[in-house]
Amino acid sequence: MEKDLVSIIIPNYNSQKTIKYCLDAIYKQDYENYEVIVVDDCSTDKSVEIIKTYPCKLVSTPKNLKVAAARNLGVKYSKGKILFFVDSDVQLHPDAVSNLVKEFEKDPRIGCVCGMYEKVPLIRDSIFEEYRTLQNHFWQKSSEGFVTPGNFALGAIKADVFRKIGPFNTKRTQSEEVEYGHRLNQEYKLLYTSSVMGVHDHDDKLSVILKKLFERARQRIPLYMKRKKFMKGFETGSRAFGILFAFLSIPTMLLFVVDPVFLLLAAILFIGFLLTDLGQYLFVLREKGVFFTLFFIFTHYIVSVNTGLGLVKGMIDYIFDRQFREI
Repeated sequence: MEKDLVSIIIPNYNSQKTIKYCLDAIYKQDYENYEVIVVDDCSTDKSVEIIKTYPCKLVSTPKNLKVAAARNLGVKYSKGKILFFVDSDVQLHPDAVSNLVKEFEKDPRIGCVCGMYEKVPLIRDSIFEEYRTLQNHFWQKSSEGFVTPGNFALGAIKADVFRKIGPFNTKRTQSEEVEYGHRLNQEYKLLYTSSVMGVHDHDDKLSVILKKLFERARQRIPLYMKRKKFMKGFETGSRAFGILFAFLSIPTMLLFVVDPVFLLLAAILFIGFLLTDLGQYLFVLREKGVFFTLFFIFTHYIVSVNTGLGLVKGMIDYIFDRQFREI
């Protein structure tokens, strides 16, 4: 019996550094019945030249539309019963496609299967990339099972489910996967599984990481206000308190000039920040040792404060910007 056709949809924008890793891995899958559709979002580098050397279908956006719109366009050219979205900076394990098909076959209520990233980066460019890789890997592994937000840089949806739920929200440039997961969970299950693995080329500059996470936090506010509850997955209540403790520790430290007792309060908030995700730091300690763990904690503290700022900005925009409330 022939297996279902899987449409592998790859949004591409200036990925000449990684696209060869991505396509080479796809054409080495142990699953045979698949098609590959690459959607180029007006790249200005040589990535399209590289893509043309592979037997995939290449389509282009009329202008730079961002990743959600690129994925939606790829769906229009697809024929498969399963839509597998893979970002151009992800290198799949050889059994990724066959394993996601098996996961769908286990339970008809599963509408989406999302994979996870390895604990090592595809291309190690900086110590900040190593931080982001380990942090992301731990959060994903600790969330294995049925969750709310998806990971559509490495995630598959049944084609009939996609048609029913609708396309990705193109108004969201950094949190479309969370909003889509919320919609999908109204009728179907979303499985996060380590059986579908890939290696990801994470951002290597702290400034880029901070900018992305700030905007993701900001864009989550309208959805949080609509849900009125925490999502199931790596965005846990405990981690939300970690962000709160880190964020509050900054003004508390500054109040030290008014009264020294605020320094003690800041220390208590920092300890609270550590305890909210203690398993993460113990994992990093086992993987990388003491010195890297200290660097990791300091970087994650900065990232958490930055995320708190993004949430505050999101709340302000939610109050004063009607269009933002409706994205």
